[in-house]
Amino acid sequence: MPSPILPISSHPSSSAPAATTVVKAKIDADRSATILISSKFDPEKAIPITPVLPRASSYNSTSNVNNNIVSFANNHQQRFLRTSIAFYYFFSRQVRRSIIYGEKPRNRLDLYLPKTSQGTKPVVAFITGGAWIIGYKAWGSLLGQQLSERDIIVACIDYRNFPQGTISDMVEDASQGISFICNNISEYGGDPNRIYLMGQSAGAHIAACTLVNQAIKETGEGDSVSWSVSQIKAYLGLSGGIVPAFSYSIMEGEDSLHQFSPEVLVQDSNVKPAVSLLPPVILFHGTADYSIPADASQNFADTLRRVGGKAESILYDGKTHTDLFLQDPMRGGRDEMFEDVVAIIHGEDEAALAKDAVAPPRRRLVPEFMLKLAHDVSPF
Repeated sequence: MPSPILPISSHPSSSAPAATTVVKAKIDADRSATILISSKFDPEKAIPITPVLPRASSYNSTSNVNNNIVSFANNHQQRFLRTSIAFYYFFSRQVRRSIIYGEKPRNRLDLYLPKTSQGTKPVVAFITGGAWIIGYKAWGSLLGQQLSERDIIVACIDYRNFPQGTISDMVEDASQGISFICNNISEYGGDPNRIYLMGQSAGAHIAACTLVNQAIKETGEGDSVSWSVSQIKAYLGLSGGIVPAFSYSIMEGEDSLHQFSPEVLVQDSNVKPAVSLLPPVILFHGTADYSIPADASQNFADTLRRVGGKAESILYDGKTHTDLFLQDPMRGGRDEMFEDVVAIIHGEDEAALAKDAVAPPRRRLVPEFMLKLAHDVSPF
């Protein structure tokens, strides 16, 4: 359970105290965790795997040894493939890939469904990162798998990247994807009253822009909307924030930076009525993030609270831009940010929290030396 995290049962009031920042200490991973790959993928539902080597047919002792080696290799290969994220993404019955949500290129989303269909499930609408250039819905497959194992539906929304589109196109796509989820998720067992919007890196920026722009539309006169910010229980931003200088073309020129910088936009006095509509905002960030410094999340949370919103930033000591989204989930064991996210989503469900408390630790996906190397050499 995380230390104090905002309750999300109600939307923000017009007045609020100074922003809250929770700093999380880095926790060492379980070094004894199994090195081979994760997942609760059901091997009975896996497709047959072609053997790596042909089977020997001789009955002499040498052939028997060879057969044992081949059998071991085949079993190892099957275990590896059946538990890999790629295998899960392409072959699991719990993944619904490339559901069409709009008419534009890349208007597709992937759904990650829990194995159990009993009762309606909370939903995370997730927008992946990728520097506005290489974002892709499959980047959320690890998060989708792990959250679905906790009885949470995840919808990973794809969107046009630059130069196929600019930021207004990305926001339009994200809004259409969210609209599809709000209006159709009940057909997949989701609870339309428990939808959480989440974004990572550039995806966090796109999601925040989409949420603020939607609130502005709802305070306008005569603007028709296909979904409402009131349908979003909370916004969870991971390692998001500032708009870098290199992205002027993506952001449609310097004059448009005001419109597509949520922190700046919410300070506009004309936008204040829209701020009051926003759901609680919880921002997660690593203190060793050099791509987007943690100050970006802290400043955004400070600004939101100053103008009447409800926001909190949670910092993870020593974590980089990719640690929270890639290395830590691949490490296995207990992932603190993941547990914080799950605790927020299940915060009003005592039965789900009880299950979370006894959930088995996840297996390691990658050896520790590779994760440390990625931590040290990652350019992000």
